[in-house]
Amino acid sequence: MSDAEEGTDELALGDMFPEPARPPSPNPSFSTYTRLKPGSGGRNPEEILIRLVGSHALWGHHLWNAARSFAHHLEVNSVNLCKGKKILELGAGGGLPSLIAVLEGAAKAIITDYPDIDLIRNLEINVEKNIPSALQHETIVQGYTWGADVQPLLQSLSMDASERFDVVLMSDLIFNHSQHTALLKTCDQVLSKTPSSTASMSPCLLVFYTHHRPRLAERDMDFFRLAKDLGWACEEVVTERLQMIQVTKRSEQQFMVGEFGAQSRECPRFSISLGAYSHHLQGITDVDIRIR
Repeated sequence: MSDAEEGTDELALGDMFPEPARPPSPNPSFSTYTRLKPGSGGRNPEEILIRLVGSHALWGHHLWNAARSFAHHLEVNSVNLCKGKKILELGAGGGLPSLIAVLEGAAKAIITDYPDIDLIRNLEINVEKNIPSALQHETIVQGYTWGADVQPLLQSLSMDASERFDVVLMSDLIFNHSQHTALLKTCDQVLSKTPSSTASMSPCLLVFYTHHRPRLAERDMDFFRLAKDLGWACEEVVTERLQMIQVTKRSEQQFMVGEFGAQSRECPRFSISLGAYSHHLQGITDVDIRIR
């Protein structure tokens, strides 16, 4: 028998050990956020429909309470936090806080999440569906890994990467305990070191968070202890008690105990506002970083 004939009788590895058919990916889900000030400043819509990936290991398939609280806070404080500001959101998920910032007058918003094709495309869809076409040039979606080179982020503001952000948004990220150092590194490198001449307040980082696992709450708060060790000062801005979010999978069961916000400042450079943690340092005016 020739080699060619022998080859026709051989079984491929896939024939010997066939893989079971993979289950289809879950369909995306949708959550609605109703604006407090619909269409303010001529910017619409009245409701934000957030598309969420069907399932994801990075938790991007839920619209968590912190994002809703964050959106509310940005609307109430839009003059100081949004209007004319250059905004970066890290780990955006569905992107609700950034979308609100754009609708409330941000000069530009860079919306980022882990560079996964499903997460990034989902954010792009949310921008396309919720931001009027005349404003979409102000909104850029891109993948970014915390702690990585920030040049691509800065080049989204200006080609020569000479500009920095006025506000960084972090919603429900500090439960990623291993990433605290990377998050602070990125924030340090992208925030403007001095307020602009027309700014109504100093550059800031806003952090909103929930203790999803109450038994690990102290490890969540290590983020702020690390920030203080690095020279940041923290100030609480808001604490809210909200209804628990119900999740469907046993492995995802979490206890939602509230949404928190506070402020931290790096002497003499940065200030962070964080929820449920407060330490205000007087006389530091260079940069505000708001965390909730």
